[in-house]
Amino acid sequence: MSEILLPIIGLLVVLTPLVFVHELGHYWVARKNGVRVEVFSVGFGKEIFGWTDKLGTRWKFSLIPLGGYVKMFGQSDITSEVDESFLTNEEQSVSFSHKRLGQRAAIVAAGPIANILFAVLILAISFSTIGQSFTPAKITGIVSGSVADEAGLKEDDFFVEVAGSKVSRFEEVAQLVQLHPGIPINISIQREGSIIKIPITPSVVIASDGLGAEIKIGRIGVRGTAREFIKHGPIEAVWQSLRATAHLSTVMVTGVAQIISGDRSAKQLGGPIRIAQISGKAAETGIASLIFIAALLSVNLGLINLLPIPLLDGGHLLFYAYEFVFRAPPHPKVVDIGLKLGLVLLISLMLFATYNDLEGIYNDLVNDLFVK
Repeated sequence: MSEILLPIIGLLVVLTPLVFVHELGHYWVARKNGVRVEVFSVGFGKEIFGWTDKLGTRWKFSLIPLGGYVKMFGQSDITSEVDESFLTNEEQSVSFSHKRLGQRAAIVAAGPIANILFAVLILAISFSTIGQSFTPAKITGIVSGSVADEAGLKEDDFFVEVAGSKVSRFEEVAQLVQLHPGIPINISIQREGSIIKIPITPSVVIASDGLGAEIKIGRIGVRGTAREFIKHGPIEAVWQSLRATAHLSTVMVTGVAQIISGDRSAKQLGGPIRIAQISGKAAETGIASLIFIAALLSVNLGLINLLPIPLLDGGHLLFYAYEFVFRAPPHPKVVDIGLKLGLVLLISLMLFATYNDLEGIYNDLVNDLFVK
């Protein structure tokens, strides 16, 4: 029973705060710009419980916890203006559609930005209290005959840059190398005070994602030192949190770009079931792992919402960019077509990700029943 409940509890514990933070970003900037917020909902569907504050906003938790929304006055069509003849001057002053273009863009962008800042915050708190998992980017061992061995890497070399990204931890090296199976990259190492640039092509290794699916990852055959937890002071914790968040963003953007280009299998796209499984495993491991997963998902949520797909925040920002350049919003028919295409694309991605999740569960069941 715990094998079922723990992933569900882990999903709710991790995802609900991230959704709340995302919507709170929209809400806070909307209120700062004088927009009346009618509904703040965590989840979709039927309301489970809620309350109405003195400003008239209905705060509620709804039946389906996978998402949420903020409904603002005058937001019936985020890309078109409301007929002013139907609104009083007082109503126009609190209407989303009657705010300046920059104000509307700021309100829309606030959700994804809030998620990214939240990741920085929780990592900074974790690094200053629990400590940061740290392994110097120093080679302490090389596998004989490996790619690293053939490229001339040596023990006590320090990685400085991998695939165009600066690194200072062995974990960062491993993550970047894994993203490039069979793909040539450049690395920079420090050896006896000198910086040496070396082209290298990570070998392709078939590994498990820990949830029953097989994935291709890159390996070069180097080993690092044992993991340690180092506590930082407040300023250093914030700096390291910013670095970690930037690194997570780089890894995600690179991974998505590789899926689009075909260099990485789309089978690695996961949906709510996989998120629940990962959250459950993190909860079993400890609070530090759960915080890291929460930060990772928060960054992912923020960046995904910035994709220029209609219905997502990035799609609205794309419409606003058009309005800024051409001094007029896109034609309603263009907006309507874009929203419909965006809906089809998002539903297709959700169905595909869910299929990947279910396929992974099926493979696990087959292995349990017939292989073991």
